[in-house]
Amino acid sequence: MAQKYRIYINEKLILITELAPAAKDDYQQIDAQTFDLKIIYTWIVAHKAARFYVLCTDAKAYLKKLSQSLPLIEAAGGIVKNTAGAYLFIYRNDKWDLPKGKIEKGEKTKEAAVREVEEECGIKVSQLGTKICKTYHAYISREEVVLKKTHWYKMKSRGQEKLKPQKEEGITDVRWFKKKNVDTIIANTFPSIMDVLVKTYLVTDMPAPLSE
Repeated sequence: MAQKYRIYINEKLILITELAPAAKDDYQQIDAQTFDLKIIYTWIVAHKAARFYVLCTDAKAYLKKLSQSLPLIEAAGGIVKNTAGAYLFIYRNDKWDLPKGKIEKGEKTKEAAVREVEEECGIKVSQLGTKICKTYHAYISREEVVLKKTHWYKMKSRGQEKLKPQKEEGITDVRWFKKKNVDTIIANTFPSIMDVLVKTYLVTDMPAPLSE
């Protein structure tokens, strides 16, 4: 099966893929031989197109090489379900998000995921489940392009604690949402978060901007 990976820049998508997208006309192709995210980042941000793709023979190896060419920040977080069947979301930077944060030196990915969720939301994770996926997004930090790779896990909580947003991290609200109310999240979240929601079946259909 052909592999593909998504990298987001704000609301824009770069697809690293072994097959051209089915909706090829909706994408701007970038040559795999000359693609350099450090150089092309500003061009992508300014371009009228919202979707781009890089066609390569080995998407996993290509992404690995790309990750080695940029400062890489690794983070971890999770989607938490409580005993009432509701899911935990945070509100930060004027959008609904999932709790996550940087992995500290010497810390295991799973440990970081649980710690960040507990710190950002004021809850206690009662069970760490399986890994959901990894998401990637690029942005400018200290005047250079960096790539963030976030590891996502399923988690459970009894949900009996009083939620407490970690305001020093820019979080202004923390709430439990039932699956039937997740449209509120969909209407105002990040594309990478949509990927996580699709993987956990909170969203059944991939939104049009992400279709391939």
